[in-house]
Amino acid sequence: MEPIRINLNDYVLSGGGANGESYDHKTDPSVMLKLYFPGKIQQPLDEMLLARKVYDLGIPTPEPGEYVVTEDGRYGIRFHRILGKKSYSRATADEPEKIGQFAAEFAGMCLQLHAIHLDTTRFENVKDRYYRLLAENPFFTAAEKDRIGRFIADVPDEDTAIHGDLQYSNGIFVGDKRYFIDLGDFCYGNHLFDVAMVYLCTCLSDEAFIRETFHMPKSLAIEFWRQFVPVYFGADRPLKDVEEEIRPFAGLKTLIVERDTRRPMPEFRAALKTVLQ
Repeated sequence: MEPIRINLNDYVLSGGGANGESYDHKTDPSVMLKLYFPGKIQQPLDEMLLARKVYDLGIPTPEPGEYVVTEDGRYGIRFHRILGKKSYSRATADEPEKIGQFAAEFAGMCLQLHAIHLDTTRFENVKDRYYRLLAENPFFTAAEKDRIGRFIADVPDEDTAIHGDLQYSNGIFVGDKRYFIDLGDFCYGNHLFDVAMVYLCTCLSDEAFIRETFHMPKSLAIEFWRQFVPVYFGADRPLKDVEEEIRPFAGLKTLIVERDTRRPMPEFRAALKTVLQ
């Protein structure tokens, strides 16, 4: 697929992340641009094609636009923006008195997503993704990798949809419409691999990270999780039992964090204690 050449002077920088930057169009508020760092060519194309497959499934997500390249050789994706949208993390930070409503709505979105059965020949298995991350990780010992690999293998298989980066900032809404965004890691598998990201972002991340990323104190993030759990897991499940079940799956996310930061993350590895014993 040939990328469409664009002029970056038509856009203004609006944010950044581990893989690139986001831009807003200067004159058309309905257009946003996700631009990858130099040298990344295949990744934005793969993400765009995956976004199109997800959109065609009917999963509520903004319609993907075009594969683009700038004059200086950076590749990216142009999306159609959902105007007036707000993420569930930002909404909670702005109106903490509505935390129960926002946590319940986000949990409902997750339940609907995790009930969608996929054609497993068209998407990646989440286990294969973690096996690959584990093999590439330079910080775990061979013995630790063996224990983690056996844990992953023993998780019951499911053929249902997984967002892949289920932060509560990746659920957005405007009016009564709700959407998932940033589905570049979309795949299929056991739902616990997915829900673990909610737990990591609300309970395991440190105060400074939560304030910078989700615009709230950690105490409010933890309360979001506490309100999320009974809706997603059922009111009869004790919070302690849910957290014991989900903790090692959250610990697996250190494989992603260590890939992006290129350093060991002991604060997240601690959640793998029961796996590494």
